Amino acid sequence: MSLEIKPLPQTFLDRARTEGLDDQDQPVHRFTSREGGEPCRDVLRRARPGEELILASYCPYEQTGPFREFGPVYILARPSDEPFDGRRLPAAGAGPTDYFRRRLALRAYGHDGSIRDAALVAAEDAAATAERFLESSEVAFVQARFPSYGCFACRIERAR
Repeated sequence: MSLEIKPLPQTFLDRARTEGLDDQDQPVHRFTSREGGEPCRDVLRRARPGEELILASYCPYEQTGPFREFGPVYILARPSDEPFDGRRLPAAGAGPTDYFRRRLALRAYGHDGSIRDAALVAAEDAAATAERFLESSEVAFVQARFPSYGCFACRIERAR
């Protein structure tokens, strides 16, 4: 099975960058990364030292329900022309720009927005676990989060 990473909506990126508001209508936090390493959700890599970033609240759900939640995301403060390859999971490891680190929390959600399954996995096992979750016709998408801080990492769907 092929996987696809859903990009952040352009409307969210534009609003955070130009209006300075996030998905909860709160002001975003703008700052310059001192050491780098923040997981930049818009380009699926870690921030580099000196990059201007935005920390904002984002809601990856397309419907309401009891499991709908918001999570923090880092994005570049200015649009980037870096390619976004949503056809594969981002790099995992301890390298300075590897988006995934050692572990991820994966949650499989049904078409009604309820959680169908969940796992805490090693980053190198994320693709196989997401594929296993998505083999079920009851699963609409898989959400990945960084387990330590709870930041939203990405939404994984079946490739179209």
